[in-house]
Amino acid sequence: MVASTGTAGQGVEVTRVGGRWRVTRPWPSQLRPFVHSYAGYWEAAASPYRVRLVPTGRAVLVISLGEPFAQIRRLGDASPNSQVTGSLVAGLEDGPRVCDHPGGQEAIRLELTPLGAYRLFAVPMSELTNRVVELRDVLGPEAGVLVEQLAAMGDWGARFDLLDIALSARLGRGPCPAPEVSHAWRLLSRAGGAIPVGAIAAEVGWSQGHLIRRFTQQIGLTPKMSARVLRFHRAAGLLAREGANLTEVTSACGFYDQAHLNREFRDLAGTTPGRMAAACVAEGALAL
Repeated sequence: MVASTGTAGQGVEVTRVGGRWRVTRPWPSQLRPFVHSYAGYWEAAASPYRVRLVPTGRAVLVISLGEPFAQIRRLGDASPNSQVTGSLVAGLEDGPRVCDHPGGQEAIRLELTPLGAYRLFAVPMSELTNRVVELRDVLGPEAGVLVEQLAAMGDWGARFDLLDIALSARLGRGPCPAPEVSHAWRLLSRAGGAIPVGAIAAEVGWSQGHLIRRFTQQIGLTPKMSARVLRFHRAAGLLAREGANLTEVTSACGFYDQAHLNREFRDLAGTTPGRMAAACVAEGALAL
């Protein structure tokens, strides 16, 4: 369902996706090498919810313009500590995470390539692995000013304009990843994780040990774990298609057999391939 609103702004498309309104606009060319997705959204009717996030091989930036999350924790973490998280940064993950929200969410969410996140955040991505931190703790006090400005705007086109300028400026002065790491990530991504680490090291001209150290620093996961995550993410995408065949997906993604695929889904998502394929997915989250 596509709808228009008086506050959407020029070139902005507003669609209803389940219980949310989703706002999109093509992002500028200078952001495209670094961004997988970029959208604003708000709830059609405010109500508490719980969702699960699973590994994707991407970093996430969420700018909260409404109510913040009540809690974000790793699945199985029984710690009594509960952190209220507003605008946030999430590094690459090797396991599932549960998010609780009280309702009334309005936000802008970006999925970044690992090397795009490395340039944007200007910190070793290994410091953000399996972590969710406040946006200001990564981008500094100016991040709080930016969030306040975005929240004060009623026009989504103006919001996107301001954010595009801020992102482009920070990416332009961010650190450049090693060409060898960039090439290694391209090889892994294009193969959906189905390529040996030794072959990647030989291709980029580094020893395996040196590749693992530099890759982990700039990507956030080791090459081996990155391969597992990318293979899992590809399998999850194929299984979500209508008429997907489990045997064909197992073979296409390079799993030894269906038992191997099942183990990887339990380890990385805390669920089965069938349950994940049937789940409702919105803004990178599973309603299980």
